[in-house]
Amino acid sequence: MVRLPVYRRILSDLLAEDRQSVHSELLAELARVNAAKVRKDLSLLGSFGTRGTGYDVAFLLTQIDRALGAEDDWPVVVMGIGNLGTALINSEGFSTRGFRILALFDADPGVVGRELRGLTVRHVDTLAELPGLGGSAIGVVSTPAAAAQEVTDALVDIGVSAILNFAPQVLSVPPHVLLRHVDLATELQVLSFFQLRRRGDADAGRPATRGS
Repeated sequence: MVRLPVYRRILSDLLAEDRQSVHSELLAELARVNAAKVRKDLSLLGSFGTRGTGYDVAFLLTQIDRALGAEDDWPVVVMGIGNLGTALINSEGFSTRGFRILALFDADPGVVGRELRGLTVRHVDTLAELPGLGGSAIGVVSTPAAAAQEVTDALVDIGVSAILNFAPQVLSVPPHVLLRHVDLATELQVLSFFQLRRRGDADAGRPATRGS
């Protein structure tokens, strides 16, 4: 459910404002979707809403956390500790809501051995020696494009079955591996496409000027 994290962020903000309840219409407005979609999404978690009162904010937040696995322990292995990898590690989302950074890896001798958030960056060649993975580890790929497939293969080889890819590279994984791409360049290109369309529509609606 891709919208659940959005609802969670909104509910957290409402709880911080001491809001006790929230209607689907307000959730929809804040999440930029329609109320029917909000009700359908939340109905998959159970019947929590009350007609005329809405949803109990704290209770609904707890149910979403449960659905997202925030109460579990999700070890995260980060591959590539350059500028992007470092920024990701220092971001709030990588240290809250059940995620625990287990290990950091890089191939650059100038980076290996660095201390970051209490962890020492290891060389990628030692990945197979990593203990404590279990079956719930998540791999984060933030390497240059040329190295992305190789480190992804290495993650799969040690049993990682969920990978978040930030590298500008299309990756190939076995069918049992969950893979999500976050390509910043692609997202910028999508925005520029729609900006051009918007500009074209504006130009089409502008009155023509006479020539001199």
